[in-house]
Amino acid sequence: MTRLVQIQNGKTRAVALVEEPRLCLLDGVNSIFQLAQQAVDSKISLVALVQTKATNNFLDYDPIYNGQSDWKLLPPIDHPAEPTRCLVSGTGLTHLGSAKNRQQMHSASEAEMNDSMKMFKWGVEGGKPAPGKIGVAPEWFYKGCGTILRAPNEPLDVPAFAEDGGEEAEIAGIYLVAADGNPRRIGMAIGNEFSDHKFEKKNYLNLAGSKIRTCALGPELVIDPQFNSVSGSAKIERAGKTVWSKEILTGENEMCHSLANIEHHHFKFETHRRPGDLHVHFFGACALSFGAGVQLAAGDVMEIGFAGFGRALRNPLRFARDVAKLVAIKSLA
Repeated sequence: MTRLVQIQNGKTRAVALVEEPRLCLLDGVNSIFQLAQQAVDSKISLVALVQTKATNNFLDYDPIYNGQSDWKLLPPIDHPAEPTRCLVSGTGLTHLGSAKNRQQMHSASEAEMNDSMKMFKWGVEGGKPAPGKIGVAPEWFYKGCGTILRAPNEPLDVPAFAEDGGEEAEIAGIYLVAADGNPRRIGMAIGNEFSDHKFEKKNYLNLAGSKIRTCALGPELVIDPQFNSVSGSAKIERAGKTVWSKEILTGENEMCHSLANIEHHHFKFETHRRPGDLHVHFFGACALSFGAGVQLAAGDVMEIGFAGFGRALRNPLRFARDVAKLVAIKSLA
């Protein structure tokens, strides 16, 4: 599989092809957004274009990955000139594990099926339609624009107004809307969707607000991933020791919605097909440390890895030092 990273040294940006244990710099592009646009305009595959741009200039990956180089990892996708033209969103209740976690949060009794479980059941029954058919819509949520994306090693923030912050180990699809208004899938990346689970637990109607937080991607974008059944792991480290870990599975075989069905229901909206926009869409999680009763603390490191998706994504947790303040609005009248 073809894997790319975005890196930066001061004001210099670069795109590189991962050829372990080195990074091969690409010629003539400084962002994957630019690379994807060139592939669309030239009507050749992204994989083929990458091969034509590979140079003989290499960098050692280890020091960059470990934060010991002047080169720093960026998120594996961004809209460099207009970050607000990147929509970050996601789909929930796509994995059996996610439904169990949600049921534990919100169920008044095991005998009563709550709205989350009803929606999950609809997905099981109609989330994988026959080719060319439209299936049932999955749960959809908005996270923010491209300014919320964080790179590997960057902290994920718990704002002063929030009650908690916890990892959500997922894979995210990355898309460019071409000039003709048709979305193109650039690839996929490891993601930490990151949410406020305590706030959500109070009432499932808090889900929307619990999602508007920073999130992380990377370090690598995989152009042509295998997404049938993908094994992975998530863990929480505290002071260098693992306090929670779990082996996880994702991919279409592990989900109640097909990739095509998720993509259709995201891009069926005309406003999601604006030429020149980027989209990052999280496909859902199957296990949470919060569901296991783990309370994350400042400085904890969240690590997520999936086979075939390159090196693991690691981000520390950071709590805001200030207190929540009233946002007072003045009238222009």
